[in-house]
Amino acid sequence: MSGTLGTTGLQLNEPLLWEKGGKGRCGFSIPRRDVDLFPIEEGLVGAVPDFPELSEVDVVRHYTRLSQWNYGVDSGMYPLGSCTMKYNPKIGEKYANLAGFAGAHPLIDPRLAYGALKLMYDLERFLAEITGMDATSLQPAAGAQGELTGIMLIHAYLEGKGIQRSKIIVPDTAHGTNPASTALCGYRPILVKSNEDGILSPEAVAGLMDEDVAGIMVTNPNTLGLFEEDIEKISEIVHAKGGQVYCDGANMNAVMGIVQMGKIGVDVMHLNLHKTFSAPHGGGGPGSGPVCVRKHLEPFLPVPRVIEKDGSYTLSYNYPQSIGRVHSFYGNFGVMIKAYSYILSMGPENLKKASELAVLNANYIKESLRGVFELPYDRPCMHECVFGDKKQRSYKISTLDIAKRLIDYGFHPPTIYFPLVVQGAIMIEPTETESKETLDEFIEACKSIAKEAEENPGLVLESPTRSKLRRLDEVMAARKPCLSD
Repeated sequence: MSGTLGTTGLQLNEPLLWEKGGKGRCGFSIPRRDVDLFPIEEGLVGAVPDFPELSEVDVVRHYTRLSQWNYGVDSGMYPLGSCTMKYNPKIGEKYANLAGFAGAHPLIDPRLAYGALKLMYDLERFLAEITGMDATSLQPAAGAQGELTGIMLIHAYLEGKGIQRSKIIVPDTAHGTNPASTALCGYRPILVKSNEDGILSPEAVAGLMDEDVAGIMVTNPNTLGLFEEDIEKISEIVHAKGGQVYCDGANMNAVMGIVQMGKIGVDVMHLNLHKTFSAPHGGGGPGSGPVCVRKHLEPFLPVPRVIEKDGSYTLSYNYPQSIGRVHSFYGNFGVMIKAYSYILSMGPENLKKASELAVLNANYIKESLRGVFELPYDRPCMHECVFGDKKQRSYKISTLDIAKRLIDYGFHPPTIYFPLVVQGAIMIEPTETESKETLDEFIEACKSIAKEAEENPGLVLESPTRSKLRRLDEVMAARKPCLSD
């Protein structure tokens, strides 16, 4: 690289709003009131709001300065594995802010919400077609709740058949919330280890599958960025014992338009609209985790459901086997609008191309950093690649040190120390939206850091040096968080 993206820049300190301003300052002119002030009882705590008095320029500069401290996907590459922090088209924001959508009250009469109901009705069918499933519920608010809903559906289905089971198989390459979703539904998670290729072997699943197992939760592609190529055989083994197959679809962005999970043995899966289908991910949400199911699980989907009736759309609660609501109202509607916009604007061909480019970019990084970092599973990956820090540990440099040094080079660090099956894991997901030039800059930064670790490890250990704040005490922040002023 001729230079780095990272720079010290002009970084301004900024106090709290309550520490700024002065008496009598105002950011706008308030119309003259035509009523007297309401008398406030003396000594009444909280009667008079303690708002800071600020001019317009005080407020504008305050929030502008705070925004300059932040790093977002509009600033640069976010190589977070399993998080899909891709740049998202801004047109989705425009449609989500249309008055007819943004201003619609959740309690509006369905007869006055034709457009919103049609959008949800169509989106359910788009997602079912993409996944090769038969029906969809848009209610779950995020991936973890989608998982929970999926396991609740399996439980309701088995209970309806008079089957009582107590265990669910969860691979060591699953997402971390999978065991929690299992436990919340009253099942005991049973660990199955991946093989030397980083995927599940049918033999390992067969050894655990018995009449007390309700099913298996498979993340596909898994958290190592590898496709579970034996999923059909595994599904047959589980089904033969009366179990169900759940697929964590958080990584669907690697196989969109290529693999239809419903056709390779999956009974129920969730999707992350806020990852795969464009709505910006991160920052605390909101998310959306629709659940897609095969026909035999459809009667148990959450209510209310959007149905078509006499050429119009309405909400129906007439599903006696339903597990009930899993979210207030009908889910996070704004995220659905962005996903709907994304799917329509992309079309089948470009949804498939997005997956192909995500896989291409990840393999380009994997091959480019071969020999720079440890590559525990040296095989073609899907949307993300996972390295380890074994080479750098010989110089007393860890994955955390590498991540901190990347900040000086102007890159947000990738996911680190996950998945747990790789020691010192460095999980990189470039997504389909990053250009080759950006990927090359990231690759060169990683190579430079690896060289520094060997020749000047002290520099890496002191990083970051160019950020507003230096290395923080993350252990103290986790164990003794400061929650009050």
